[in-house]
Amino acid sequence: MEKYEELFVSIRQIIRAIDLRSKKLSKAVGITGPQLLVLQEVLAAPGLTSKQVSDSINLSQATVTSILDRLEIKQLLVRKRDSIDRRKVSLYLTDQGVITLNDAPRAMEESFIEKFENIEAWEQTLLLSSVQRIASMMNAEELDAAPMLKIGEIDSIHKP
Repeated sequence: MEKYEELFVSIRQIIRAIDLRSKKLSKAVGITGPQLLVLQEVLAAPGLTSKQVSDSINLSQATVTSILDRLEIKQLLVRKRDSIDRRKVSLYLTDQGVITLNDAPRAMEESFIEKFENIEAWEQTLLLSSVQRIASMMNAEELDAAPMLKIGEIDSIHKP
C-alpha cells in the first residue's frame, strides 16, 4: 500500500470516529456536536450574546444563529432582549437545556485531550503541524470549524 493510501485510510478512520460520535450524541440527547458546544458555552456564562458565543467557539455568526434557532425550537435555551439596550439579546439555558447537557455522553474530545496532553511537547507540535499541513493540502484551512469534532448534518445543519 502506498504512503498516501495509508494516509487516506487514517483520515477515513478519523472521519468515521467523528461520525459515530455525532450519531451517538444525536441518539442519546437529540442534539448535534455544535449544538452541544453552544449549550456548554451558555451554561458556562449565562447571558452571553450570540456574537460572544460565535467568537468563543470559532464558528461564523450565521452558523451560530442557525444553531440557536434550532436550540430555541427544542426549548433548550431562550433569547432574552435587554430591557435597557433593546439591541442586545442574551442567551440562557432552560431547565431542559441543563438536563440535556447533563445527559449528554462524554465528549470524544475529552479523552483525546487527556491523551494529547500526556505526550511530549515536541510531539504535540509535530502532530499539530502535520494535521494543519493536511488541512492545507485539502484546501480546508478556510472552512468554518469548531474545536469540537462533528461530521455531516444530523438535523439539517469543549472547548477544553
